[in-house]
Amino acid sequence: MENILDFLASVPWWAWILLFLLFIAVRDIFFQKAHTISHNFPIVGHLRYWLESIGPEMRQYFVANNREELPFNRIERGWIYASAKKENNYEGFGTDRDIYSHQHIFIKNAMIGYQMGHDHPNIDNPYFLPCAKVIGVYNKRSKPYRPASVLNVSAMSFGSLSAAAVEAMNKGVERCDAYHNTGEGGLSPYHKQGGDVIFHFGTGYFGVRSRDGNFSMEKMKILVDENPCIKAIEIKLSQGAKPGKGGVLPGAKITPEIANIRGVKIGKDVLSPATHKAFNSIPELVDLIEAIAKETGLPVGIKAAIGKMDQWEELADLMKKSGKGPDFITVDGGEGGTGAAPPSFADHVSLPWVYGFASVYKTFKDRNLTDRIVFIGSGKLGFPAKAAMAFAMGVDCINVAREAMMSIGCIQAQVCHTNRCPAGVATQSKWLQNGINVPLKSERLAQYFKTFRKELIEITHAAGYEHPSQFTMNDIQVNVDDDYLSSDLETVYNYKKKEVPFGSMQQLLDCSHLGGKVTLEKTS
Repeated sequence: MENILDFLASVPWWAWILLFLLFIAVRDIFFQKAHTISHNFPIVGHLRYWLESIGPEMRQYFVANNREELPFNRIERGWIYASAKKENNYEGFGTDRDIYSHQHIFIKNAMIGYQMGHDHPNIDNPYFLPCAKVIGVYNKRSKPYRPASVLNVSAMSFGSLSAAAVEAMNKGVERCDAYHNTGEGGLSPYHKQGGDVIFHFGTGYFGVRSRDGNFSMEKMKILVDENPCIKAIEIKLSQGAKPGKGGVLPGAKITPEIANIRGVKIGKDVLSPATHKAFNSIPELVDLIEAIAKETGLPVGIKAAIGKMDQWEELADLMKKSGKGPDFITVDGGEGGTGAAPPSFADHVSLPWVYGFASVYKTFKDRNLTDRIVFIGSGKLGFPAKAAMAFAMGVDCINVAREAMMSIGCIQAQVCHTNRCPAGVATQSKWLQNGINVPLKSERLAQYFKTFRKELIEITHAAGYEHPSQFTMNDIQVNVDDDYLSSDLETVYNYKKKEVPFGSMQQLLDCSHLGGKVTLEKTS
């Protein structure tokens, strides 16, 4: 034995390297059959696969220019990072955008902007910007809710995101008086860290799931009774990443904790069907909405990516006739989001947000229903100028997903679907999650939200208004094409937003249904 160890010790280090490379070469040529490149070019071929694996990062940092990348370019990511860290998020030497490009947004400023009085709420709290409408008032829900922030965290479930990421987001929304949508993975302990919650469920009914995989009203009632942080219920009909397609959660990913939260079995694949079992028609959907609202007292809404309009028209007609229906509608953009999806769905199924929302809003406006609905927009709207455009089109609140992820450290590695997120945000790896400092990241999410609201307020004041709900279609212009370069939103989308009833910020502050824990302590 000693002779063997002495011999091994006498072998030079470079010989070990050559032996290892020889082993790889023999494997590549004679044993592995899956990869042609590594077979034809043993050893060297592996370099190709390694470079391909880090291609997105290399292009992101060294190749793409500031405005080139998708889904979020370097300037957009930089603004979110700087805002979240309370750093300088300004630009110098003028814009580097092509302001004549298609869909570029122009916000019309007033000759004399809005001037706040000495006792205005935004003097003491420059971040105070609640929703102008109260969710559930029209339908006389027993627990109406006015979101204390027009910017909120969109539906992202525990399981898709890590425990640390969900906890950081919930603690963050508590700091800035926003709400946190649970996503369809159920209400986890990490959603219950002090922030307002919108409970969201889809076709899998996770968290309110009966043994046969259907919706359980009994579990819904218990969930709401035991968790006063839940302020509203959202039924997901479809999502921007993969409208009309269900999902699969592999059994290997189902930990005892996830199984308990979702109401499923450990180690068994869980299928989310493409369609709901609890209803099969628009009247049945409305009946379910009313039943949940009656049993829980909470406002109930729906979320969907937009395609065909016939069933939306049926819903609007039924609401007009019956006086019943959803308290809020979340319109998701076909731009996709955090949910993993086949490229055929992510790239081609459902309309982009601006087209989808315009179609839905017109449908309800034509029937004089907009006053009773709170419209929520979701689809790359986490920037003040885009938000101003959305409010001008009829939005009352905005949900953000990927922007919220970036505020807590996401680097747009685009590996959310692999469980190898390097930032620890979209993974169940304990090691990678440990990189998230929850107190620090929660403060950064809160600071991004505050900065967003402050800049949106400043843009609103520049346009001569007190609240962004007062924006009209004629206040925003977009570039259309070379023949007819620029036009206001009313002309482009062929409708006129209905005026939102708004008194003053003070009235919103005094509202008994205001969410969050709003204070007017002076901010530095």
